[in-house]
Amino acid sequence: MQPGYPNAPQQQPINNNMTMSIVGIFFFWPLAIPAIINASKVNPLLQQGDYAGAQAAAAESKKWSKWALIIGIIGWVISLVCCVAGGLASMMGSDTGTY
Repeated sequence: MQPGYPNAPQQQPINNNMTMSIVGIFFFWPLAIPAIINASKVNPLLQQGDYAGAQAAAAESKKWSKWALIIGIIGWVISLVCCVAGGLASMMGSDTGTY
């Protein structure tokens, strides 16, 4: 302990979810942008001593990141199903015989 500093309890570090927010950009960027903005607010709020505000910003970042990932994955799955269905339809509909 350093002299002149009271025994203040150490706050637990807060995960700002920046990694998940950046990954969300590759899945669905419109929802990943608010996630990144909220993730970037966490550390400055902690430095100001606003632990509750930092927790709220981290929770918002996590929420937006999850939605970006969920919507992005659903979009990828729909696109994959459409491509496979289109490929199968073209294979079934193609006439390979000669008349």
